[in-house]
Amino acid sequence: MNSCQETVDLPAPGGPLIHSTGIRVSITDMPSSRCLSANPEAMPGVTELRTAHTADLGTALLSAVRDLMNAVFDGVSDDTFDNTLGGVHALILEDGELIAHGSVVQRRLLYDGRALRTGYVEGVAVRADRRRRGHGDAVMAELERVIKSAYHLGALGASPDGSRLYAARRWQLWQGPSAALTPDGIQPTTSHD
Repeated sequence: MNSCQETVDLPAPGGPLIHSTGIRVSITDMPSSRCLSANPEAMPGVTELRTAHTADLGTALLSAVRDLMNAVFDGVSDDTFDNTLGGVHALILEDGELIAHGSVVQRRLLYDGRALRTGYVEGVAVRADRRRRGHGDAVMAELERVIKSAYHLGALGASPDGSRLYAARRWQLWQGPSAALTPDGIQPTTSHD
């Protein structure tokens, strides 16, 4: 086991990140880039939650994130994928294979004359055959930890499927109008209201 990884015992039946035997989980928090090379031989049969900045992911994991998003969302544009970059990622790997992802990136939301530093959640995706096992919840818990530590508030846009996850985690629906700051100035986003 390398220095950036910790394996902990959890009571069985455990939470969302449970080894197939139901008692061990490996959690890697803010690892260096050497810790993020997906190596299925390293810890077979273990589900890992990893957090890292985009700069530490490396080409292989960034490609795996893009592949996961393409599979979950029936393809994503380059702009949509780019929106997930530049912040902190929460990744769940099972036997070294990416099965869930989400990221939080900094945005500025203007409200009541103030520019609020906002942790914006992007790219939350769970592989179809691994859904309803708590992986989305685990990803969100880690992203929420980052938001609470570093930002004035958190925000996200949600699909109908994602809305259920976020509502269960007590995210509140914005009730007011919204707009985006574009090269052409502030533009209403009424289709999102």
